[in-house]
Amino acid sequence: MIANDQIRSILSGGDRRSIGRVADVVVLIEQHPQWISSLAGCLWDEDACVRMRSADALEKISRERPLLLKSYKAALLTLLAETTQQEVRWHLALVLPRLLLTQSECRRVAEVLQAYLEDRSSIVKTFAMQGLADLTTQCASLRSPVVEMIRVHTRSGTPAMRARGRKLLQTLEQ
Repeated sequence: MIANDQIRSILSGGDRRSIGRVADVVVLIEQHPQWISSLAGCLWDEDACVRMRSADALEKISRERPLLLKSYKAALLTLLAETTQQEVRWHLALVLPRLLLTQSECRRVAEVLQAYLEDRSSIVKTFAMQGLADLTTQCASLRSPVVEMIRVHTRSGTPAMRARGRKLLQTLEQ
């Protein structure tokens, strides 16, 4: 299929220190939303750069149009729990809480994001905190344990986690 090849081609090349042409893919999906399946499929590509950039593009798209990802929710939930690639983890930590989730799915995402708080990557940990905070808008029962987790990591985490934690606590404790 042309869309698959075109999107993969745009996302490939270079190394993981560069986002490459993610912005071009976001524009392409805005113009052709039916191609979202081609982009989502790139999350399982053999090339780590393509996986990373696909996750980045999906995260950017999910900010404004999370409903485009509705059909991929089950696959994204599975990938969230299974992926070991840090760049995919940190993007999915932000994407999943933007999707309409059932209470059971919220708890499932919260469990995975809580495990992400033990990741080696400071970015994964920081975005896991953000994702947990975002989940509380859909699942109020998570609010108290999430606030406590964020308090702990705000005191003991990396500088990025402490800074993000302070901002999240301001919002969550209002």
